[in-house]
Amino acid sequence: MAWNRTSISLMAFGFVIERFGLFLALIGRKEITIFQRHISFFVGFSFILLASFLAFYSIRQHRKFLRTIRPAEIPNGYNLYVGMAVNGVVGILGITLCIYLSQGII
Repeated sequence: MAWNRTSISLMAFGFVIERFGLFLALIGRKEITIFQRHISFFVGFSFILLASFLAFYSIRQHRKFLRTIRPAEIPNGYNLYVGMAVNGVVGILGITLCIYLSQGII
């Protein structure tokens, strides 16, 4: 779950960075140019892509870990795959968010 927290935090941070440039442009700051708006977009976009990659990579890491433990080490009733499913959904949502954000910049 630490991987999940990290990827969600990076994704939220990227979204805030991306939207902050838009916020500054909307409040009419003269110092904000189109170039600066694009910088905040690409930095935020990069954080969101990094978070999506991290979510998918964590699935790979978890599967690797599962191969190293014996069935006797797993508590009864413990679901080994929910974390992978949640991280997969987070990764897909991150890519969906990137597609959505890229529609607004083009």
